[in-house]
Formats: sequence, C-alpha cells, structure tokens
Amino acid sequence: MSAVCLFILILCLYGTAKTAADGHGVERRNVGKQVTIQCRSASNQDMLYLKKGLNEEEDIYFTDSNKDTINQRFTDRLQFHGKLPNVDILIKNLTLNDTGPYWCVYKSTDQKYELKTSRGSGSVLLVVTESGSAAGQRSVCPEQSQGDLVLVSVVICAAVLIVVLTVFLIWIILKTKPLRSTVKKRQVPVNDVYEDMRGTIRR
Repeated sequence: MSAVCLFILILCLYGTAKTAADGHGVERRNVGKQVTIQCRSASNQDMLYLKKGLNEEEDIYFTDSNKDTINQRFTDRLQFHGKLPNVDILIKNLTLNDTGPYWCVYKSTDQKYELKTSRGSGSVLLVVTESGSAAGQRSVCPEQSQGDLVLVSVVICAAVLIVVLTVFLIWIILKTKPLRSTVKKRQVPVNDVYEDMRGTIRR
C-alpha cells in the first residue's frame, strides 16, 4: 500500500512540474484592470478555444481559419492578436466574476480525420481583487506563480492520499470482520466434540 501511495505522490508532483514548465501561472489583477493570456502551441492547430472554469465549462473565445467568436459577456472587453496557433487574448475592465482558471485548448484533425484535443501553454489562474492593492496591479513573478501552483498541487495530492488510505483501512476492516466471525463459528463444534469425548471416557 505504501508503494501505491508513493506512486500517486510521484505522479502528482510530476504533473505539477510539467504544468509549471508549460507556462501555467497565476495572474493577480485589480478590478478594472486588464490581463493578456498568451496561448501557444508548438504544432499546427485548426482551432483554439479559450475556456474558463475547473472543468472548462465556459467558452470565452473561439477561433479557426474562418471566424472568431467571443462570449457575449466579454464582447466589449476582449481583444485578440496573432494567428493560429499563437494568439494573444486581452481581457479588459476585469470584474470579480472574471476570477478563475483560463485554459488554452487546441483542436486539430489527424490523417484519419479524427478530432484531437490538447492544451497549449499560456493557461493561467486569474485572481481579480478589489482596487486599492498595489500588488494586484502587476503580474506575479514566474517563481512565485510556480510556487503557488506547486503548493496547491501538493495540498491536493495530500488530500488524495488521505482519501486513498481511508478507503484502504475501511476495506481492511470490512474484510477482517467476516474472517473473525468464521473462526468463532468453527470453534463451537470443536468444544462440543471435546465435551462428548470427556463424557464417553467417564462412562
């Protein structure tokens, strides 16, 4: 079991390091300020989505070789520059509701005409705070961004390990209970036979 936990921890740390290396970071801004998300891909792509949310549930921006589509909530606040696959997306007049993770999601078709989805570099966690904090007006340095990302990932990994250990212990307890009851049941006939033998000897 310890080997499994260690393996899970290694996977989590590897994913954290890879995320940091891919250029994912934290951007802090005050309300009313702006942020630029630089979506990048090393290979040719057919489509780019800028998605928001932990599960990428909201489409903020979409582009392909023919058209560009902007979410209505960002129509007057979003500008884009560049050409696929490298696009800079500027979001202006930030609000508290803009806080959240933003993902650069690419889609392309392979030789079999199958659509493949991949995440590019440039995805960020945007934190929008009330005005008045000078620190909120500038981007967090890369070292601090990666440090925050590593800290969050380590906490998540620790929580996952705790859940795994708890489930394992419950499984062990449930598995050992039937064994104990079986042992007790088997002891009863042995005692009865022993008593019968004593009675036979006395006679």
